[in-house]
Amino acid sequence: MKTHWLDARLVYDGSQLRAHWALAATGIAGDVLVGWRGPCRVASAEMADLADLDGPGIAADDMVHFVHESFAATDLLLAVHRQRLLAAQAAEVLRAMAPLAIVRRDGDDLWVGTGKLSVSIATVTPVSALIHFAVNASVGGAPVPTADLQQLGVDAAAFGQALLARAADEQASIAVARAKVRPKGEWR
Repeated sequence: MKTHWLDARLVYDGSQLRAHWALAATGIAGDVLVGWRGPCRVASAEMADLADLDGPGIAADDMVHFVHESFAATDLLLAVHRQRLLAAQAAEVLRAMAPLAIVRRDGDDLWVGTGKLSVSIATVTPVSALIHFAVNASVGGAPVPTADLQQLGVDAAAFGQALLARAADEQASIAVARAKVRPKGEWR
């Protein structure tokens, strides 16, 4: 898996959660995790999570966003597993960057106290599996009580780049683990 940090601020509106958006945005073909900083304004027509359609909406003034696209399988169960792994990796990175903060993961969401720190969704297209994961960089614009990187004393760009590196290392480790196993019953 390749990673790419976009220096330009970009509004996440849900339209990025489509096949080949990362290729168009970065020129990178294949499995990729793209990160950037910007606002979040997801229109109802772009919401992938049916539970959010009748909710308060998905919005924030300043977030660190990640879109992961994988062409290995268009399996929603596998995409949700990867989504949960990415959330767990984000929590690990935050605990390392803000050791006094109590960051809690509940499924694919991160929390600090009663403040929601992240949003996330996994979905599939006919050719790929997609994940959007985002963490509030600073306060403002969200329809629910939030926590943010600024209150944790964590630099948003440093967090974004650290999570990109952590996720890429994990995927490389998974590829090695998968390749070094022989089938049961195989002779030497």
